[in-house]
Amino acid sequence: MFEKGKELVHLLENSKKTISTMESCTCGGFVNFITNVEGSSRVLQFSAVTYSNLFKIKMGVDENIINKYTVYSMETANSMSKAISCFSDSDYGVGITGQLNCVDIMNPVQEKNKIFISVYDRTRDTFYQRTVEVHEFVRSKNKETVILETVDLLLEILN
Repeated sequence: MFEKGKELVHLLENSKKTISTMESCTCGGFVNFITNVEGSSRVLQFSAVTYSNLFKIKMGVDENIINKYTVYSMETANSMSKAISCFSDSDYGVGITGQLNCVDIMNPVQEKNKIFISVYDRTRDTFYQRTVEVHEFVRSKNKETVILETVDLLLEILN
């Protein structure tokens, strides 16, 4: 797992690209993964944990998207990734949102345990997306699955 983190930071650094993140259900787990790699400060611009809808909106996520598609949607993940890229002037923005096991009475959904990952490439004005279903009863294992899927998505983009 650590080797993938080193590869990610190395690829970003060699391509002179920067990254920022806006995470919800992983609660900063992805950015923590990046910062465990020496030299990550050369590629990481900014990170925000926006656990509530209010702070997603304050960070630039369109409230109408949340209202129309729910906070647990690819549309919201896309808005998160683009907003954080623009806010931080980063080449790549990562948005992660979804529901891990528990029911959120403030944001009801039909499908539980579905996580939406979006990577926004500002240079190409393109979104790369991945949807992950998690089924472990241990929250930390579900977060680890999502973090690794995010890393894999970024490695595919950068390679």
